[in-house]
Amino acid sequence: MMTRAQAAAVLVGAASVLVSSARGRAQTLIPIRIATLPIESAAEVFYAKDMGFFAKAGLDADIQTMQASAAMVAAAASNAIDIGYSPVDSLATIHQKNVPVVAIAPANEYISPSRNAGLVLAANSSVRQAKDLNGKIIAVSNLHSISETTARAWMDKNGGDSSTAKFVEIPFPAMLPALQTGHVDAAWDAEPFLSAATKDSRAIEYGFDAIAKRFLIGAWFTTPQWAGDHRDTVARFAAAMHETAIWANKNPAPSAQIVAKYTKMDPAVLATMTRSVYAETLTAASMQPLIDISAKYNGYATFPAQELIYTAPKA
Repeated sequence: MMTRAQAAAVLVGAASVLVSSARGRAQTLIPIRIATLPIESAAEVFYAKDMGFFAKAGLDADIQTMQASAAMVAAAASNAIDIGYSPVDSLATIHQKNVPVVAIAPANEYISPSRNAGLVLAANSSVRQAKDLNGKIIAVSNLHSISETTARAWMDKNGGDSSTAKFVEIPFPAMLPALQTGHVDAAWDAEPFLSAATKDSRAIEYGFDAIAKRFLIGAWFTTPQWAGDHRDTVARFAAAMHETAIWANKNPAPSAQIVAKYTKMDPAVLATMTRSVYAETLTAASMQPLIDISAKYNGYATFPAQELIYTAPKA
């Protein structure tokens, strides 16, 4: 018969094995530092963390939020983060300036038709068509970004002349008051603010069809140096994003709860607004439309999107 001392020794030994095993499993997770914007369209990494997709891919994700993609590029360059989120047109502009960045996984994409963004007018505005905006003041969230280039492209394709318009930078929350007080004549608004804005105003155009019927809006990026030094981690991250995109596109209700948790957005707004769609595969063809339109309206030569995509060297 086993004595109490022997039994205690067995239990202690078993516990030690379990603790050692748990530590061993924890040590297999690769630490990774990720930065994103505190918005729904860039929330994929929050889904991946809460739903266990990162852990499944063998990653231990440390996620922080920043207010601009430019800050993430600077953080990646200084090795303060490993991976960040950025609109594709911002990456194209950075690439054109010879700053080394590469896309390693897709983020949100545009699929027509969508009411996730639109050109909004005051309810009493006399503007009825694109040419009526000639010489007018148009608010955008960021100058030289997708919001400005889309508004310009829509005007030029529909009989207006965007070169005569004045574009001003105004934060999304301040756009509706600016419209209502007449400080601007139109605003390129986006969710979650668009739904609220159109209750007291009207939209003359929805979506990004002026660029293309379908294209990649955002991507997850890093530096070529980091990607080359961490090829396995890059592959694991891309796999986690692929699984996350499939899940998020099929589960708007539970994903909304995660968005609300990390961004403090109102769950009631999330329940009614047009939600983002996430691309499952990173391709040059999906990135090219936004690169081309950005080049056209921001004064630089376009280039093949493949130059922005990280390709691991063959063994």
